[in-house]
Amino acid sequence: MLDRLGSGLKDALKKLAGKTVIDKAAVDELVRDLQRALIGADVNVKLVMQLSQAIKQRALDEEPPKGMSVREHVLRIVYQELVNLMGQGAEVQLGPQTILMAGLQGSGKTTTTAKLARYFQRKGLRVGVICADVFRPGAYAQLTTLCTKINVPCYGDPGEKDAVAIVRRGLGELKHAEVVIIDTQGRHALEDDLIDEIVRINELTRASHRWLVIDAALGQQARDQARRFHDAINIDGVIITKMDGTAKGGGALSAVSETQSGIVFIGSGETIDDIERFDPDGFISRLLGMGDLRALVERAEEVIGEDEVDMNALMKGKFTLRDMYKQMEALKKMGPLKQVMSMLPLGGMDIPQDAYDVTGQKMERYRVIMDSMTDAELETPSVIGGSRVHRIAAGAGSSPDEVRELLKYYKTMQRALKLFRGGGGGKFNMQRMMKKFGGM
Repeated sequence: MLDRLGSGLKDALKKLAGKTVIDKAAVDELVRDLQRALIGADVNVKLVMQLSQAIKQRALDEEPPKGMSVREHVLRIVYQELVNLMGQGAEVQLGPQTILMAGLQGSGKTTTTAKLARYFQRKGLRVGVICADVFRPGAYAQLTTLCTKINVPCYGDPGEKDAVAIVRRGLGELKHAEVVIIDTQGRHALEDDLIDEIVRINELTRASHRWLVIDAALGQQARDQARRFHDAINIDGVIITKMDGTAKGGGALSAVSETQSGIVFIGSGETIDDIERFDPDGFISRLLGMGDLRALVERAEEVIGEDEVDMNALMKGKFTLRDMYKQMEALKKMGPLKQVMSMLPLGGMDIPQDAYDVTGQKMERYRVIMDSMTDAELETPSVIGGSRVHRIAAGAGSSPDEVRELLKYYKTMQRALKLFRGGGGGKFNMQRMMKKFGGM
């Protein structure tokens, strides 16, 4: 969904950037293109129409700020209105707290509970988890397995049918944890007994946060869930899961933005680290190919030690072939490569899918190949020509094609990372934006 929506939005803005005159006709065409992209992603039609009217009115009535052209002014308006469409992100505190997880069965609540535990653990906090799902068979086993992988204590009692009693005992067992996350039971619908139980758990725990987990595949139907749970326990944050696998993700995003609950996290993958803080500004920036450097730096600081990689070199796009293996090992720790690359200000740059598919086995082959290179070749890869490729391949027991693949991958990463120069911290920069879309 995000790839398709991002492509549609970027295409609309590229078309505007190519216009010689920005008049009412140009603005109308832009708005139609934006409408197609947003409605195609299942964003609520009413919200799309409101956004369209806001863009038209502001683009035609507002005077551009001093030093900004009309074209730049319209692009800025589009960016701001898209950010407004997403609503405000909910607050995340990095201190002692109790988090109550709510949601229907199948929403990904248990997996998300473990992902949250990992998120707070990476922030340096002591985390504990309570499994209060006494309805779904295997819920405790699943959550325990996930928590064991990250060394987070998980309390539960598969033989106990009283969820409130489990939570009461769990709070005692986890009294030394700074962050306690409670996974409650879900059902196939919003039954009254489900609501009654979570209300009692909320009263017992006096939870700091009550976060609702919603499957992005629900689309605009997410609105009803959010409102029902909000009425019951005052939901103060929503987590949208499975954003990488549905065309309805825009509907879920926009549905939640209409309620009183802000979006707090987005889940877009299957690994324990595949969860991201939701920031409307950064989210739209990434959709438009401008990256989100703030999120990238935060991720890097969490998982990469200073001795593992030179972050200044990474940020400036400066690294030799000698550095590449160490750099890529560090990037792997930051999460799926495609997710990390989306945080870079790549603009319209097309990164081939196979560039994201560097497996651990292939990384090991790359290391062996680099062991067959001279110091000069590692420092200055441009000197590697045909005869050197064959010599390196023979020394590494690989094929010349494999050596060329390594060099091609290195050049792809070098081009991408060089775009960090003059980044600006991921904030909206109109001149940089216009350059991305070919308008300057």
